[in-house]
Amino acid sequence: MPRDAPQSQNESNTQSASAAPTALKFFLDLGPLAAFFVAYHLAGLMTATAVIMGVTAVVLVVSYVLTRRLPPVPVFTAVVVGIFGGLTLWLDDEIFIKMKPTIINGLFAVILLGGLATGRALLKPLFEMAFKLTDAGWKRLSLRWALFFIAMAVLNELVWRTMSTDFWVNFKVFGLLSLTFVFALSQLPFISRNGPEGDTAKDSG
Repeated sequence: MPRDAPQSQNESNTQSASAAPTALKFFLDLGPLAAFFVAYHLAGLMTATAVIMGVTAVVLVVSYVLTRRLPPVPVFTAVVVGIFGGLTLWLDDEIFIKMKPTIINGLFAVILLGGLATGRALLKPLFEMAFKLTDAGWKRLSLRWALFFIAMAVLNELVWRTMSTDFWVNFKVFGLLSLTFVFALSQLPFISRNGPEGDTAKDSG
């Protein structure tokens, strides 16, 4: 019994440690969006813009305090939010905040395609701890995500230019997030087929 107790405690600590990054990522991804959505319906788009800028900065500080590192993608997103949110408030023009998803998705696509053009799959260093793929698999997955980001950029432009602000806010908060989630799930069979185990199965067959 005395030996089992420390072992159980260590397992509990390990599970808690692994759960912490997941909860933190959830907070980083959804905290600013949720705050933006609530602020918009309470006080309008300009207030919501200021709120998402502030909450984005807060979650980055919380992330650094808890992990002593700043994830590159949230930092990049925070910079774009700061620039386009600042322009929205400074010029009192909602076009800039509405273009933010276009810019973010477009830049993600350019970065991934630029990496592929130089022979690098830039998704690999971000997700190799979660997924094991062949080099060719990482390149194909990077291309798929680049094309997805292009599609999201185009879709955002179509929505904010042709629909009401209310519709765009709901699309930004629920539509883009849902589409990203569905697309990510749709790539799981591809990831399974292009992992080292998938190659081994092909060779043995």
